[in-house]
Amino acid sequence: MYRFLLSRQWVILTLLALVLIPVMIELGFWQLHRHQHRVAQNTLIANNLKAKPVPVTELTSPGHTVPRADYWRQVEATGRYDTEHEVVVRRRTNTDETVGFHVLTPFVLADGRAVLVNRGWVPFGADQRTFPDIPAAPKGEVTVTGRLKADETTGTSGIKELSDLPDRQVMLINSEQQAKSLGRTVLGGYIEQTAPAAPGGSPQQIPKPDSSSIGAHMAYAVQWWLFTAAVPVGWVILVRREVRDRASAATRSTPERETAPA
Repeated sequence: MYRFLLSRQWVILTLLALVLIPVMIELGFWQLHRHQHRVAQNTLIANNLKAKPVPVTELTSPGHTVPRADYWRQVEATGRYDTEHEVVVRRRTNTDETVGFHVLTPFVLADGRAVLVNRGWVPFGADQRTFPDIPAAPKGEVTVTGRLKADETTGTSGIKELSDLPDRQVMLINSEQQAKSLGRTVLGGYIEQTAPAAPGGSPQQIPKPDSSSIGAHMAYAVQWWLFTAAVPVGWVILVRREVRDRASAATRSTPERETAPA
């Protein structure tokens, strides 16, 4: 009755089902891991944003790579802005997804070392290659508060370095790169400034990262596993239908053979 399962068509169908089952199970676990990663990141963001600000020198130093556990930690620094060496970071968007620049200003501490401060977003000037008009940073000694971030690299950000950039424009926020042009020691990573707020709201401060959205990864995981369960169920249904159809065909042909002339 089940010899039809050895036919070419059914062998291919069965092999396809056997391949799909582990693939879809793995896809479900992949989505589950993405969900778990998102939950863990949201917890990290929320905890670091709630933490009391600490001096930036407690969390980073020259050449230091900021670990993920310290991303978005609230830090503060007291010193003065070095606007002479201010640069802009190309192809950055604001909350409305408008492309412009981020303003990157060295901030010199009392011991002569510097930390990079991302003061926020400004729109293009006449075009992307023209240095924009940037509201002046406060003069004299000030205290800056913000979120600690790691140096950007092409590998971590996906942003490619470009050659022949206009003067005072960069693609990445990277302390080692800026240290070369500053001629002074620079702490690893940088600060996303949150206070004091810029007069008139420009540069626009970088919004805090989302710590509430978890996406649909868990739903996708369940969906893949439901598909996995559906494969063997569907295979059994098709087999039973084939058996029934073959039995019906055999029943219809039997009376014809019995009434056929000798």
